[in-house]
Amino acid sequence: MKNLKLFIHLTRFDKPIGYMLLFWPCSWGLALAYNFNYGLKHFFYFLILFFLGSVLMRSAGCIVNDIVDRDIDKKVQRTKNRPIASKKISAKKSFLYVIFLCFFAFLILIQFNFLTIILGFASMFLAFSYPFMKRITYWPQLFLGLTFNWGIIMAYTSINNTVSLDVLILYFAAIFWTLGYDTIYGAQDIIDDEIIGMKSTSIKFKNNIKKFVSLCYLISSISIIFLFSYSMSVNIQTLLMLFFIFSLIYQIIIFDKTKPKICLKAFKTNNLSGLILFLAILSLSFNKGIL
Repeated sequence: MKNLKLFIHLTRFDKPIGYMLLFWPCSWGLALAYNFNYGLKHFFYFLILFFLGSVLMRSAGCIVNDIVDRDIDKKVQRTKNRPIASKKISAKKSFLYVIFLCFFAFLILIQFNFLTIILGFASMFLAFSYPFMKRITYWPQLFLGLTFNWGIIMAYTSINNTVSLDVLILYFAAIFWTLGYDTIYGAQDIIDDEIIGMKSTSIKFKNNIKKFVSLCYLISSISIIFLFSYSMSVNIQTLLMLFFIFSLIYQIIIFDKTKPKICLKAFKTNNLSGLILFLAILSLSFNKGIL
């Protein structure tokens, strides 16, 4: 039982917001690509596969991040009790868990077509190089946006076996969504990160952080409106997209860089944001399929 609790803490299984924020973009890509004339069975099968893949890869990524940051984490109030930083488990043993998780993620990946498999291997480079970004650039959140939303393209190609302009626009919108919410998340650690010399957009724009997040969310929202403008009228899709935008505005209103708990609350709101946009794209694609 003790080892199980340690594994859960190490992989953040007890904090689902991380793997859900990796999963929602996958669900958007699937919903954008799928032709519902073919029924729902195939769609839900792929949805489950991408969900499991998101859980496994986010868990592996957390461990790699903790291995790389073990000397930094122990200096930060929020992260000092993480298993590797607090020496409850060794880095070598933790890396064995990474191999274990990646093996099962690979078994899921090979269920897809060749293009999606290649894109999946490409994502490994993004995922495992991300922990080093905050040492060399003030834009690790941008790199996270490229990484966390790669699943949009993978999910789309798993259905269509090609990449379209539409999915690239959705990917672009998602990158700025992530850039915004991870800047909010990073605001929790501004003081500690500055002391130990780490970099982030939260630090770079700390004097105008709400304006920066607002700009990110504005770019994301405009991109999504542009992508789906052809379907906008008095309908459920438009209402859901408005709810998505309102959820971003809500975050901007409530978050305060001086209050870590409020930053975390605003950040976690993005789980709902991701679900709302999924339902919006799903309802649009479903209606296209039955027309």
